[in-house]
Amino acid sequence: MGYNLLKGKRGIIFGALDENSIAWKTAQTVHAEGGTFVLTNAPIAMRMGQIDQLAKETGSEIIPADATSVEDLDSLVAKAVEILGGKIDFVLHSIGMSVNVRKGRAYTDEKYDFTAKGWDVSALSFHKVLQSLYKADAMNEWGSVVALTYMAAQRTFPDYNDMADNKAYLESVARSFGYFFGKEKNVRVNTISQSPTATTAGQGVKGFDGFISYAEKMSPLGNASAQDCADYTITLFSDLTRKVTMQNLFHDGGFSNTGVSQEVIEKF
Repeated sequence: MGYNLLKGKRGIIFGALDENSIAWKTAQTVHAEGGTFVLTNAPIAMRMGQIDQLAKETGSEIIPADATSVEDLDSLVAKAVEILGGKIDFVLHSIGMSVNVRKGRAYTDEKYDFTAKGWDVSALSFHKVLQSLYKADAMNEWGSVVALTYMAAQRTFPDYNDMADNKAYLESVARSFGYFFGKEKNVRVNTISQSPTATTAGQGVKGFDGFISYAEKMSPLGNASAQDCADYTITLFSDLTRKVTMQNLFHDGGFSNTGVSQEVIEKF
């Protein structure tokens, strides 16, 4: 059941790949809540996924864009404003990739051109998105920008590799750019630190199945699903959270504040 929380609001959703992705679930939920949006992803990702299906389901247009290209992003922002008929109210940045992880390289044996590529895609792209929106004055007052992150930015998860560094940088961008966007344009910028989630990207991390089971046992409320994250994201896009900005918001069933659970003690 929808509440029309986003009725009349317009946005851009980055990173919808397939029905398992958080961006995909968020797009469906935004649509159910009365919001309109354009979908965007890198051309290569679009060939791998089923974004056309999502666009048809939600009545949305797709604008291909490389999130590491300022030129592509500037064009995306201009086209989105034109297609949607006005300034933007919400943006979801749901992008992450580590070449080192894909190539099986350990954190202690990084290939640094791989590292730089992953950082550009996963973290610097968030600054580029914000800067394109900011310079174009494309956001409505009290608009909201959300990026997805993970607790490896604060704590060590060995197999998360250089993605942990990327997420730490991403969260810093949200605070730093959030200050200027809030002060000058009343726009909110936040990150959501989500439970390990069975997305295409998540399952690419070594030992993921074991870890998602561990997190489930550690979290008093259990792991948050992709749909749970979509629902939470909607609250940050809505007018109900107008004074929430520059925050890293843990959405993990309580995992981040649990030292150890009874289930884990009994397991070991």
